[in-house]
Parts: sequence; structure tokens; C-alpha cells
Amino acid sequence: MKLAVFVAVLVACQCVFAVAQAQMRQGQKDQLDTNKDGVVQRSEYQAFMQAAFTNLDRNSNGRLEQSEVETVLTVAQFTATDANSDGALSKTEFMNRVMADFATADRSGDGKLQ
Repeated sequence: MKLAVFVAVLVACQCVFAVAQAQMRQGQKDQLDTNKDGVVQRSEYQAFMQAAFTNLDRNSNGRLEQSEVETVLTVAQFTATDANSDGALSKTEFMNRVMADFATADRSGDGKLQ
């Protein structure tokens, strides 16, 4: 079960930057579209990414160190997300980044990704 959760988190985090580029694959979209209406709502994406943060935070300290995300974020992505340059990602920093990426991908501004 833990392996399945970890794989889901890996896929989710890969979605973070794919969404920014508007290149979400159908399998990723299906996983995020919890109400199965064919679109990823902002709230669905936000809930999924909050769960992803919690699952990635292996030591449960409320921060993501590079070692916890090295398989899903490049050093450059990690550094760009670390707004206060303290060497760790707070939940706020992580969520700010993923939701900004969602907003960029939401070209119509309707809170949905088709």
C-alpha cells in the first residue's frame, strides 16, 4: 500500500510542472479528476497537492528537504520553489508554487483544466 501511495505522489509531483506547461497526460488528469466530470477543478488539484505534500514529508516535520523530493523535483525546481532560501520547502511555499502553476495552465481563468 505504501508503494502505491508513493507512486501516486511521484505522479502528482510530476504533474506540478507538467501543468505549468499545460501538458498533463490523460492518466494524470484521471487521477486528479476526483468527481470524474472530465476536467480538473482548482479545488481537486489543491486537495491532491496538499495530500502529496504530506506524503512526501517522510519525517513529518512540515517541511520538504531536498532529499525527500529529489526523485520528483530537480535542484532548479526545488530552489525556485524555496522562496525564503532556507533549504526546505514549507507547505505554503509548495502550495504557492503548485497553485501558481495551475493558474498559468488555466488559460481561460475559469478554475478548470480541460
